[in-house]
Amino acid sequence: MKTTTDKNRPIHRTPFDTAIILLMIGTTLLIIWLSFTNRSFWSAHWPSYSDMLSGLPEPSAWLRWVVGDISEVAFYKHEFASIGLLAGAYLAYWANRTKKPWQGFAISYGTGLWPWLVTSSLLGLLLSNLLWGWTVTASSWQPTFAAFVSLPAAMVLMFGGGWKVTINGAIMGAVLVTPMCLLIVNHVCNPLGLPVVIGNVSGMAIASVLAFLLCRYLPSLVKSAPCETPSDLAPAPTPIKTPDYGVVWSLRRVLADFSEAPFFGNELASIGLLAGAWLAYTLNPMSPVYGSGLLPQLIGAQALTSAIGVVFWRRQWMLRSWYPTYVPLVSVVPAALLTYGGSWQVIVSSAVLGALCAPPLACAISARLPTDMHGYIGNVLSMAVSTALIIPLIGFLIAL
Repeated sequence: MKTTTDKNRPIHRTPFDTAIILLMIGTTLLIIWLSFTNRSFWSAHWPSYSDMLSGLPEPSAWLRWVVGDISEVAFYKHEFASIGLLAGAYLAYWANRTKKPWQGFAISYGTGLWPWLVTSSLLGLLLSNLLWGWTVTASSWQPTFAAFVSLPAAMVLMFGGGWKVTINGAIMGAVLVTPMCLLIVNHVCNPLGLPVVIGNVSGMAIASVLAFLLCRYLPSLVKSAPCETPSDLAPAPTPIKTPDYGVVWSLRRVLADFSEAPFFGNELASIGLLAGAWLAYTLNPMSPVYGSGLLPQLIGAQALTSAIGVVFWRRQWMLRSWYPTYVPLVSVVPAALLTYGGSWQVIVSSAVLGALCAPPLACAISARLPTDMHGYIGNVLSMAVSTALIIPLIGFLIAL
């Protein structure tokens, strides 16, 4: 079947497109059906977060832990959310390569590097768990997820695709980022009672600075041979049409912010992430978000802080084409809810303060970084500073 756009350009719908539409409809209906069935039955038969921890070091529990690391950056920590994120991201990449009109924001900023990026991130995650998984116990959470959303992906975006960058980025993520996060979380955050997200993002920033300095003085680590130039796996960057920054764009941008932290920034990836997380919550509310039962409040607060940021900083979006409104979504807001609970006071105060303070701070820090360091370092530093300043303020406000 063939349809046309307003520019009379033919669009061919393949069986794959139809299958994707049917899959999305079926998934939605499944989640709705499960939501209205006997939740106590599913909760009794589906493992919770504490069940996973108590099962360590059994292989099945370890598999859940490692796969859950993929969605940990959004604080969901569940295998369904992780699988949904990767499935949505692959769909977005396929749609981008085939120039589908429903692809949303071009994944990974239209660079075409998503296959290299996700490969490096997954390799870094696997190596991190192999090297540092022994630190995780049933009573001791550890940031083994850190390499998936930090240096490996940033190196691919900074230096391009190819196996040299991909593998070296993964190795540096495992041997620099994860141990730095472990050090700060266990020897600074835990003794001082600080939110562990401060240690996670501080470790990412410090280790990434060291890694980029290493690449500066040893350029052979990232200098690709001619045979490693981008192939058909990394097509030319997609031309970006100037958006109208209206209501529809704003809603799409809020949705895309949910998958911005792993460098995807795409609505389809975010839909997969949220659908997987909600399915996990429907089966057992004590399964995602560390068994806190706060998934609905967390998603609502994350959407609110992104919406406030997108609206308030619209002029910056228009001037710069991109602005880090996602920063409080994966730092200030979840840290506040996990510290003080899911009351409306905590949701609103963390969403507003995070949206107003964190993005401009991230932008200011990134603008002052050397040109051979990826700007995400400024984003994670902003997460650390904003969380450290805003969380005590929220505690003071709700105590009034």
